[in-house]
Parts: sequence; C-alpha cells; structure tokens
Amino acid sequence: MFAHDTEAALSATAALVNTGSRDGGEGLPDVAALDAFIDRWGYTGVRRRDEAELAAVRALRSRLRALWSAGEDEAAELVNAMLREGRALPQLMRHDGWDYHLHATAADEALDVRILVEFAMALIDVIRMKELDRLRICAADDCDDVLVDLSKNRSRRFCEQGCGNRANVAAYRARRAAGQ
Repeated sequence: MFAHDTEAALSATAALVNTGSRDGGEGLPDVAALDAFIDRWGYTGVRRRDEAELAAVRALRSRLRALWSAGEDEAAELVNAMLREGRALPQLMRHDGWDYHLHATAADEALDVRILVEFAMALIDVIRMKELDRLRICAADDCDDVLVDLSKNRSRRFCEQGCGNRANVAAYRARRAAGQ
C-alpha cells in the first residue's frame, strides 16, 4: 500500500503519540526512555541526549495527535506548516540496510524537527492517496491511543495495548450471561 519508509514513519509517530496517553502516566519519563524509543524506531542523525531534547519531543505529541482527527484540507495545511517549519528539502538516501528512501532534513537537525518532518513527509502519501481514514483512534471505550490501520481490508480497530482482547473477552462474557 504505502512505501516502507512511509509505513515506518506512520507507525513510529503513532507510537510516539501514544507515549503521552498511558493512563495519565508518561511513556517517555526520561532520556533513557527516549533513547530506547529512538533505537526501536530506527531514527538516525545527531542526538543531544538531554532534557531539552526530551521536552521538545514530548511537546510534539499533541501536534501530531491532531492529525488523527483532521479532515483532508486541515491535514494538508498542517503538513505544509510542518514542512515549512522544518525547512524540508527531500533527498533520496540509502543507509543502515534500507534501500533508497526520503530524508527531508539534515542529519544534524534537532531530533524533534526530524520527527516532525518525517511524519509530514509520510502524510503527503496518505493525503494524496485519500487514505486519511487509516489514521484511527482505538475503538475501546476506555482508550484514546492512536493507530495506523495498515491492514488490506481496513479492519484494524484497536491499538496494540490489548484493547482488542479485552473487548473480545467482554463480548464473550456478555454472550454467556445472556445465554444463561
């Protein structure tokens, strides 16, 4: 459906947004947690590894979350603003086992700017392909995590925190109770 780097950027951004909505807890409590997040998602480039960088990345979450409820025109405006802010200059790059893919910021740009622009670049494909409806909020009543539905049949409804399993168990118990 999307290019591999687009899917990776969308998934990484959803994971980042969700670090701010863990039962009121902080999913990025310290620089070490940010390091682990960056390693997990394969972000490259310069890192300061300090509290200011952590605060800047945390501050992105609400801006990025807004795209999960934006309509097409609003999403396009937000993406354009992100690209302008990051002074995006798309270039083809190949590194770390990845074939050619797009980078739109310099490797020495601030981490939060690189994350912002990478997501904006991914959303260009999503908007152009009329696939914004693949950006969803978990269907569980008690969860507001975001997700990216990359399934072929557009059937993903729940986040990765076990909400689908909890919903299935609740439905099973309701059926059993109704049958007794």
